Amino acid sequence: MIFKATNRTTRPALRKVRTTTTLRPLQHRLDPQTVEEIPFHARDGVRLGLTRIDTGEPDRPAVLLLHGHTASADMFLVPEIRNLVDVLLDDGYEPWLLDWRGSCRLPYNATGQKYTYDDVALYDIPAAVSHIRSRIGDDRPLFAVAHCIGALTLSLSMTAGLVPGLAGVVAQGVFLTPKLAGRTSLRMSLAGELLKSRIDHIPVDFRTVGLWSKYTPLFALASRKASCPDPTCQILHHSAWGTGASLFVHEHLTETTHNRLADLLGPAPLWILPHLRRIELARTVVRWHDTDHRYAALPPNALDAAGRIDTPLLLLSGSDNGLWLDSQQLCHDVLARRHPHLDVTYTEIPGYGHLDTFLGRGAALDVFGHILDFLGERR
Repeated sequence: MIFKATNRTTRPALRKVRTTTTLRPLQHRLDPQTVEEIPFHARDGVRLGLTRIDTGEPDRPAVLLLHGHTASADMFLVPEIRNLVDVLLDDGYEPWLLDWRGSCRLPYNATGQKYTYDDVALYDIPAAVSHIRSRIGDDRPLFAVAHCIGALTLSLSMTAGLVPGLAGVVAQGVFLTPKLAGRTSLRMSLAGELLKSRIDHIPVDFRTVGLWSKYTPLFALASRKASCPDPTCQILHHSAWGTGASLFVHEHLTETTHNRLADLLGPAPLWILPHLRRIELARTVVRWHDTDHRYAALPPNALDAAGRIDTPLLLLSGSDNGLWLDSQQLCHDVLARRHPHLDVTYTEIPGYGHLDTFLGRGAALDVFGHILDFLGERR
């Protein structure tokens, strides 16, 4: 299915890039009285976002939702579909949504202070878990559902022992053993070397850069052999920020979601690529800061410390994941062989890619049931 960008001409030709740390408003259809936006900072002082959906029922199990890099908490609240927050609320859970420093609701990917995934694992996620625990107490179960880099960094937090006592973790797309296609890995390396002197991030919204800019060749490259005329879709679905991977199955998105891709995903910083490249080459999550004592709490190699995981795991992946391929199957097999005592389950979603496991029009029927079954058995 190809969606025509029929109303692009009615939108501003150029949009401003935010430079303040004020969170962009969440887009949802919940009762505003139930959405509690919590003033929140990571342990190193960086402004983040933490949102609680107040059900008025204080005994519900809590679920922390972690988005992927350049996405945001919006990916769990997509108003045009039955989203994950809807499903969790109806099944008796209290959702908490963290916008960690890689969120597109914050400006850090394009204009903020540089960071690595070590910072997310050491400062962002443990601070969120600690805050939620302080609110719900130790007796209520606390689960986590994490997508993509949110899951990858959570694995580093878990193997460092920084988020103990979780009742269960659902990791979608990737967890401890990231695996990219050879073409994607090569393009990621070349982009990091060839472009780092010219740009520090790759935008997704053509309206923010204009026709004649240093980013125009990237959009032109992404448009080659693309079946969709929308530039944002081309650079995400057809190119994944120039890496040649695919982020979703196009037909799974509603037209409304498709037209909102520039709001749901933001610019990808190139300065994060060296850490991601090191992780990909190691085929596991590795610490970037080897000599900085501030990061000593993180294991040099998360897979080597996987024995510290103290919670059941559900590893989810679409069968057509064009970014992380069969990383989750690999993770399950490695953990089953190395640590047979761990409670690890792998579930593959037929016909799904990567982002559409949460953004797809049929995700509530095809994907979320697996999550609810896993949580329900452990609540």
